[in-house]
Amino acid sequence: MIVNRNLKFSLIMHYMWKQLLYYLVLSSLVFVLHDFYGVYFFDIPSYTIAALGTALAIFLGFKNDHAYDRWWEARKIWGLMVNYSRAWTRQVTTMIIPDSAEVQREVELLQTRMTYRHIAFVNALRVFLRKRHAYNQTSQKELYEDVNTYKDTKPLLNREEYDDFCGKDNPPNFLLQQQGEDLKMAYQKGWLSDYRFVKMEETLVDFNDIQGMSERIKNTPLPRQYTFFSRVFVLIHCTLLPLVFISDLGWKTIPVSFVVSFVFLALDLIGERTEDPFENRLEDTPMSSLSVTIERNLREQLKENKEHFPPKYQPEKGIVF
Repeated sequence: MIVNRNLKFSLIMHYMWKQLLYYLVLSSLVFVLHDFYGVYFFDIPSYTIAALGTALAIFLGFKNDHAYDRWWEARKIWGLMVNYSRAWTRQVTTMIIPDSAEVQREVELLQTRMTYRHIAFVNALRVFLRKRHAYNQTSQKELYEDVNTYKDTKPLLNREEYDDFCGKDNPPNFLLQQQGEDLKMAYQKGWLSDYRFVKMEETLVDFNDIQGMSERIKNTPLPRQYTFFSRVFVLIHCTLLPLVFISDLGWKTIPVSFVVSFVFLALDLIGERTEDPFENRLEDTPMSSLSVTIERNLREQLKENKEHFPPKYQPEKGIVF
């Protein structure tokens, strides 16, 4: 997620330079052919391009509105993850009650294990939703490397559970199943009453809902016809611009066409980069930052020493992942 109010021009050009170069060369070529070689193009009325531009702006606005809805829904879903994670740890530490002093230590170990497993679930879901690539801050390129892995969960699970976890088709769901098994065990040992067992099981269902809602956004993209036709319409509109402007503006056709093309390209790019919020890109939901926040909060609820907390997530060059 980009948190800086100002965007670097170099970053913008990284995504748009090819299209802008095409429109710059096209408008320059139209000017040269018209003024130096007497080539006259179709006499396209200016109101035609104005009508096309209005229709295109409405179309891009519709697309961007729906793209932002997807991004904002993803952020709300992970906001619920933060809230329910805190509630879950509170339930684990206050509702699982030993029935005798002899089992006090065993219950404390169970509480720690279930809390750590939940931290692993949060990190696992983050990895599960993202593609395996990362953004290189130095070269300003998205590199498709195997950097988005489950290694953050390894210290939080015992070795046998971690090995089983890595072999599952849906690792986050496996961890929720393990949480349910521990709840069942605590209930059978008398550390949970019927009511407390049901309430904690409901919280696990909430985590299932969070995962399901996230997977829905991940696996059901914005209808691709919107993305495809927006690119086609922008191409048509911006290609016609110099042909319309050349008779009235002369050499000014070049900068005017370039600026107008930049505006429509930017509108199209905003929607395209916002519609998929779980791709580990610059504009995405900051799941890494939220995962660290959750882990710090949960360790604090376990009354651990702050030396064991992961460092607070800091923006890098105005970007939070």
